[in-house]
Amino acid sequence: MNPKGRLFELRTYTANDGKLDELLSRFENHTIRLFESHGMKIEGFWLPVENAEQKLVYLLSYPSAEAREDSWEKFQNDPEWIAARDASNINGDILANKESVYLKATDFSPLK
Repeated sequence: MNPKGRLFELRTYTANDGKLDELLSRFENHTIRLFESHGMKIEGFWLPVENAEQKLVYLLSYPSAEAREDSWEKFQNDPEWIAARDASNINGDILANKESVYLKATDFSPLK
């Protein structure tokens, strides 16, 4: 992965059965602030209209692919994140699956 310029990352998290509210709470109370503190720009969060699969979809952006790698490395090693993640998983993992798709904006995209 080495696109030039701004990089977008579309992430889809599938919560384990009955754990979506816990996942949303973790984002609201911990993850969002930590993402921002590590240079990740949050473009938005969405729940599918038909959310039978317990999914959270969100879009992040970074100045470059290198900035993305640096931000994620710092985030994943942040002691506050590790504590929040471990505390939210104390009664079992809240995540069943996570997927990422890397995107670059077209010349006519309003998000450049």
